[in-house]
Amino acid sequence: MAWSFSRLRITNGQRLFLLASVPLILSAAAIAWLVANQSREMADREIAVLETQLIEAKKRELRNYVTQARNGFYFIYGSAPPNDMQARDQVAQILSAMIYGDEGFFFVYDYDGTNLVSPRQTELINGNWLDLEDSEGTLVVQEFIETARQGAGYVEHLWPKPSSGEEARMITYVTSFPSWRWAVGTGVFIDDVVESVAVARAEVEARVQQTFVYISAITLAALLMVFLTGVFLNVRERKLSDAKLRELTQRVLDAQEEERGRVARELHDGISQILVGVKYALDVALRRSRKGDATASEPLAKGIENLNTAITEVRRISRDLRPGVLDDLGLGPAIKSLSEDFRARNGIETHFDTVVFRNRLDQDAKIALYRIAQEALTNVERHAQASQVKISLRGHRDGATLRIEDNGRGFQTGRREARPGIGLRNMQERIDQLGGQLRVLSSSEGTTIEADIPLTHVLPPEDRRRTQITEAPA
Repeated sequence: MAWSFSRLRITNGQRLFLLASVPLILSAAAIAWLVANQSREMADREIAVLETQLIEAKKRELRNYVTQARNGFYFIYGSAPPNDMQARDQVAQILSAMIYGDEGFFFVYDYDGTNLVSPRQTELINGNWLDLEDSEGTLVVQEFIETARQGAGYVEHLWPKPSSGEEARMITYVTSFPSWRWAVGTGVFIDDVVESVAVARAEVEARVQQTFVYISAITLAALLMVFLTGVFLNVRERKLSDAKLRELTQRVLDAQEEERGRVARELHDGISQILVGVKYALDVALRRSRKGDATASEPLAKGIENLNTAITEVRRISRDLRPGVLDDLGLGPAIKSLSEDFRARNGIETHFDTVVFRNRLDQDAKIALYRIAQEALTNVERHAQASQVKISLRGHRDGATLRIEDNGRGFQTGRREARPGIGLRNMQERIDQLGGQLRVLSSSEGTTIEADIPLTHVLPPEDRRRTQITEAPA
């Protein structure tokens, strides 16, 4: 299980790709959803308007048919009495002959539901169809009669097509001959309207699908661009990282070589010369003692003195490489000892100041601040030509701060060509590794270096016993 979880871990590059691609995909999906809904709503409104316009055109057409038919035989109906059977037959014959188009015809039902005229469906004639229902449950003939009793109107229903016998949607305009108790009307099938609406809806859906395809293509192109950009940046960052790593490695090697050279020079110029002097003094004392010379103790004393000097030099070199006081007493005493040795060695007035600074920094922070102080004093010794140095160490609620000031000649930090030396670069890298901040201010009146250690490297009070002893007050 642990192995499977480890396989699921993603790299920083993959995190960045997800961070860029997931909002893009969600945005594209939201845009596609909004566009689709807006398109459908707009299309539904347009289709509804189109359907209404087509049906209204059909209704006007039906009304014109009925009006023209009524005008054709109104002179007969208007002058005939209610029981004039001859006039009724004459009008029925006229209506039976009024067929139009492929499906159009006029019909007549009396108020009892008996069909009197149906030229395209003659099997209905003389039959009572008062209870006739279409497949939707509409009592069609009753609707005709009720509409005729009210004067005139439209009825929408299903009716078998004369050509095929299959039901189709129909709009019928019905009027009345009240004196004869007739419901007279004609209708048109609106399946062409339904087909037109269906075609329009299919076109809308096709456009919506096409919009989805376009948005998906744009999203994929954007994702591809994000991916390629990520690959480009990743390759570029890797190249920069490799270059920085090579530069850092070279600087580490240079620093090691410089430190080795310094130790070698000190051993050769100091320890080696002193040991040669000790050997010469011992040789002289040995020769005098063999001769029984009473002055043999003089070169022996000189050799002992030189040997003590050599021991002191070895301790100094060892302390410079790794100060034992840092591990034994803590950061404050270590920097204080460093400043005192610096004053004794160079004659530069050096002041170290600190409050009761408890030894609560972790090991990495202590080493970093000590090395920064060491590098700063080395720079003062080699380049600053200063007569006074002030060192202060403070703990505060945000962490700890080491401050080194001198009154030397300084250097120009703002010029591009004045690149920082290896000492300043080492300081900056040590602070960067701890997540701290290094500030360097320099002018002709001196240089100030401030190194801030964040609170994350300060141990909580309950962890004091994990460190060495508490530092003494300055």
